[in-house]
Amino acid sequence: MFVRSVSYKEKERILISALAKARHLECAQEFSGSSVTPFVGRFGYPKVDVGIMAPPIRDEQAKRFDAPREWAQNNATIAQVVDFRSQMINSRFVSDVKSPDKLVELAQDVAMSKSTIDIDVLLEKKPKVNITTDQWVAPMGAQARLKRLALSSNPDIPTRVQKYFDDTDVRAVEALTELYDRDLDENALSRMLSVGVFGKQRKLVPTRWSITAVDDTVGKHVLEQVRDLAVGDCRAYFGGYLGNYYLILCFPEEWRYELFEMYVNPDRLDYSTDYEPFEGRKEYSRACAGGYYTVRLAAAEKCVAEKRQFGVLALRFITDEYVLPLGVWVTREATRKALSSKPIGFADKDLLLKYAKALAKKKFGVDLNPLLERSNLLKERQTFLDGW
Repeated sequence: MFVRSVSYKEKERILISALAKARHLECAQEFSGSSVTPFVGRFGYPKVDVGIMAPPIRDEQAKRFDAPREWAQNNATIAQVVDFRSQMINSRFVSDVKSPDKLVELAQDVAMSKSTIDIDVLLEKKPKVNITTDQWVAPMGAQARLKRLALSSNPDIPTRVQKYFDDTDVRAVEALTELYDRDLDENALSRMLSVGVFGKQRKLVPTRWSITAVDDTVGKHVLEQVRDLAVGDCRAYFGGYLGNYYLILCFPEEWRYELFEMYVNPDRLDYSTDYEPFEGRKEYSRACAGGYYTVRLAAAEKCVAEKRQFGVLALRFITDEYVLPLGVWVTREATRKALSSKPIGFADKDLLLKYAKALAKKKFGVDLNPLLERSNLLKERQTFLDGW
């Protein structure tokens, strides 16, 4: 990952505004609220913080505070996302990942429920209001240690979810993929995985890890369908969200995938990249990390929708519009937005690459030549054509 200069004035404006709106939370040592989502930390592993995030009021619409797909569909701004997340209190307790605390059962109900559950909370101290952001999870707001928690309404758990919760002989992979096929989104699945809802050997999984685990698992599942599809044509998609733009180049060949991520800087081309062949990859994507799996999932979904497979070269341009990191969900939704645009078709690979270079130069002032020269996908494609 890279360090870059950002618009600090805009960043500070967003944070100051969100903090001002959240100051009232500092009085909420005891409250009744609507549970939204659990959160599992990673520090201190295998003893980790488990939190239940909720606003300190009863709100039937509180699920919108943790709804990345809905945010993207409604074109929520960075400020709006930060506001959503900063209106919740993270009531935390410590649990061993393999020997969960009794309170984890309540966190599981929160994760599985379609709607919010009313909860009564008593904290050890008044919450401390702060806003933290990073590249993997959505922003976090006020938090405090939990003293007592009770549910005051019943969870509304879908029948299929309850089935997998009750069946301890079914692997987590099977549960995740079938529920995805039944239109449960990645955010809901990662919530459940993080608090040990599925699988034969259930345990807590830090939220940061569960997000990527779901994207990877579901992506592999979709790719099983992709590899049986007919080969597509030569085309490009372009679009983005929250200052993250994707140029997706599709080549008429069997599935392969490569991602380049770069901060827009006309004076210097710094980038991360990872690649996988038709068979997939076994090693974790250390260069592009969780974003690699989100983009792969979105690209695989598009192949299935088009009933064609492609060699996919994805180029991410991170601009100064993205003044605050909001979590890896941004890359998934930005890619989906790009792939929902009208594609531009090309007669051959050379015209497609010419278009890509021209677009990158015009919109971002970036010279793609050094990057494309390193592309494993383009090198292997050329080797294949020469051999054929």
